[in-house]
Amino acid sequence: MSPRASAASPYAARIAAVRRFNRFYTRLVGALDEDGYLHSPFTLTEGRVLFELAHRDAPTASTLVNELGLDAGYVSRLLRGLQRRRLVRRTRSPHDGRESHIALTAAGRAAFRKLDRDADALVEQLLAALDDAGQRRLIDAIGTVGDLLGDRDPSHAAPAYVIRPPAAADYAWIIGSHGEVYAREYGWGPRFLSLVARVIADYVDNFDPALERCWIAERNGANVGSVFVAKDATRPGVAKLRMLLVLPSARGLGIGKRLVDECTRFAREAGYHTLSLWTNSVLTAARQIYADAGYVLVREEIHDTFGKPLTAETWELALQADR
Repeated sequence: MSPRASAASPYAARIAAVRRFNRFYTRLVGALDEDGYLHSPFTLTEGRVLFELAHRDAPTASTLVNELGLDAGYVSRLLRGLQRRRLVRRTRSPHDGRESHIALTAAGRAAFRKLDRDADALVEQLLAALDDAGQRRLIDAIGTVGDLLGDRDPSHAAPAYVIRPPAAADYAWIIGSHGEVYAREYGWGPRFLSLVARVIADYVDNFDPALERCWIAERNGANVGSVFVAKDATRPGVAKLRMLLVLPSARGLGIGKRLVDECTRFAREAGYHTLSLWTNSVLTAARQIYADAGYVLVREEIHDTFGKPLTAETWELALQADR
């Protein structure tokens, strides 16, 4: 496309922004360094070929061409160069004499390991310049870019998630995420956000580590869920399950069930005899998780606390029956 046609595009500013980022990132990681990628004797493309060979079981040249989206002649010349340097070896395919299987030699594996360590060190250096919240924003943004532009790597289809204790910044994330998700999905306004903020403030101000816990679900380095167990100050032996949330991007992975299971396990170990929760009838997915976990609906009431008529529900789980 000519510069004139590009400037005439209704997306000209967005095109320029993407291209500006591409130039920034290639410079940031040294992809264009004249002395080689990561100051190695390899170009960026050679480094990617070494990566593919290190993570595949003797692929053919055709497989590499398809995976990398490169010209077959270019890949062939590149492989010949690596072979001359005794970094790769070719073995004739027993099924098709026209094809060869390609694998790293011992020297090739050693070269890849060094390149891989240097790449990790560079990324670690970039991340170290950011605080924890900044790192999470970066990883989340990278995942968003991949999703929007069609990353089809099967290994990225359903990444594992981790359940961990909260850091200080996570409490602000919990408040903000509740406000955003419930406003978008149910139209709940500032009064709901105020309730969430009070719950979090009470938990932090009166935290009892023997009787209370919070868990954060993290996927691809970004927060995607949360839940709390807090003591019920008015009923000895009763704990409250509070603030269960799973972001839309992470639903369907079993995170909600896992968070509820963590609450049950902790409440039982802490010596509670009952785990109670307050929810609303419109939260059908959460209600199903509670029902599947053995919770029983014990009370209903109509309210308009969040600006519209709702049916509040109290559910309880008897813990001593499972001992």
